[in-house]
Formats: sequence, structure tokens, C-alpha cells
Amino acid sequence: MSEPTRRPDGDTGDGTGDDTTSGHAPDPGSGMLRVFGRQLKRFRLRAGLERPEFGARLGYSVSTIAAYEQGRRVPPPRFIDQADELLDAGEVLKEMKEEVARAQYPAFFRDAARLEAEAVELHVYDTHVVNGLLQTEEYARAVFTMRRPLLGEETIDERVQARLARQGVLARQPLPTISFVIEESVLTRPLGGEAVMRGQLEHLLLCGQRRNVEIQVMPNRRQEHAGLAGPFTLIETVEGRRIAYVEAYNHSRLYTERKSVRELEEQYGLLRAQALTPRESLDLIEKLLGAT
Repeated sequence: MSEPTRRPDGDTGDGTGDDTTSGHAPDPGSGMLRVFGRQLKRFRLRAGLERPEFGARLGYSVSTIAAYEQGRRVPPPRFIDQADELLDAGEVLKEMKEEVARAQYPAFFRDAARLEAEAVELHVYDTHVVNGLLQTEEYARAVFTMRRPLLGEETIDERVQARLARQGVLARQPLPTISFVIEESVLTRPLGGEAVMRGQLEHLLLCGQRRNVEIQVMPNRRQEHAGLAGPFTLIETVEGRRIAYVEAYNHSRLYTERKSVRELEEQYGLLRAQALTPRESLDLIEKLLGAT
């Protein structure tokens, strides 16, 4: 299988890797948003509702409804559910909800987001912040708020909700196997303040109790380290395909060529051997929580 070409303007904020920052708003008028908008307008007109009345019933302005119908803004899941019921759309709009949500990601990450959502195995190495699949809402908001250049409040809200929606994979049935190796320094960096970090550490303890999730911490004082090249994610699909997702400043890639994926699999195996065990890692997180 060939290796896809590199996609520029990488965004480590909504990627599957270390999930650090996010600088790209949804592509205005992206294909899925245009399709959703046309369907929304069709059902609204079928119901005999003008935009002002439709918006008033759902609590949205006329300009917001117009932006949704024209594919210029990403409608939140709650709006889609309400619109589907009000317009008697027969769940046509609801069935588009996941694809619409992915339109919030940079174009290059949408394939990775789809693979992540359908994966039977995910193995993640993080270096700068807690992975997006493990972030609390407050921590995620702090990460996006710190992004430079600054993001607008509306974009921050959309990105936070998209990130939280991704976390559904943790409880998806059948349960996927998911593991994380996190640098200890990530857990001692109080992004958003002490209260936000305390909540994040508590959340990590809860996630670490899930039967299908293992969290391992790489101690700062380790003299051997197999992951110095940076963060990455290993994905196994239901068809048995093994794919690697790698993020770096301004560049992100999905690797499908077996040689490249195997090299990262070898790195991850060594990282897990060098890191604390899952039980030791949770003990360390409890210790750090007691110190906050």
C-alpha cells in the first residue's frame, strides 16, 4: 500500500497524536457542510417554515440558520437533533451528524478522525499535552485558548465540542483496545491553572480504570528513551490494516506503507517497556494529584 503525500499546514490540535494546538477553522462551505445545508433547507421548506420562524422555534438567529444552510458554519449536534425532530426529517439529518462533526477538523485530519472512530486498536504516544481522547472540557479549552495566533471564541467552542465528541470511541461497542504512553512532564505542566490540572489528573485516573484503556507514564529520569523523534498514533482497523498517524509542526501524515508503520510499532513497544506499568502509572498520577 502506498504512502499518502504529506499534507501541509498540520494541526496538532485535533489530530490523533499529541493533540496540542489548533489553528484551522472548518473549511468554509466544505462538501459535507454544503450537503447538510441543502438537506436542512429542503426539509425546512417542506415544513413551510421561513428562516425567522424556524430559528425562533429552535433559539437561533436568522443569520445562524442561513450560515448552516449555506455550509458556512458547523451546526452543533444539539441543533441537528432538534432540527430533525421539528422538521420531521426521519433522522436523515441525525444520520449526518458524525460526518458534520468531522467538518470541524482541518481537512488533513478528517481521514484520521474517521479511522480513529472506527479503530479496533489505538496506541498513542504523547509528549506535550494530555491526548485529546483523555482531555477534560476545561483542559481542552485551556489548550485552545493558548493557541497562537489566537482563535475566536466561537472557534474555540466548536473545537472543544469536537474534541469531546471524539472521546466516544473509548466506550464504543465492541470496545476497542486503547493504550497511551504519556511523558511525566505533561502531567506536571498545569495548563489552565492548578484547578484545571487537578480535574485533568482525576479524569486520567477514571479513564485508567476502564477495562479497555491502559495509561503508562514515561518518567522524566529514564536514561533510555525510544520516542525522541516525537508523538505518533498507531491505528488498527477492523479489516486488519495498520496505519500510523504522525504530527509535527506544519506537517502531518498518515502512513500506510508497512515499513514505516513497523518502525513506529517497534518504537512503541520499546516505549511501553521503558515506561512505568499501568498500575505504577496510576499510582504516580494519584501522587501528583495529592500534591496539587
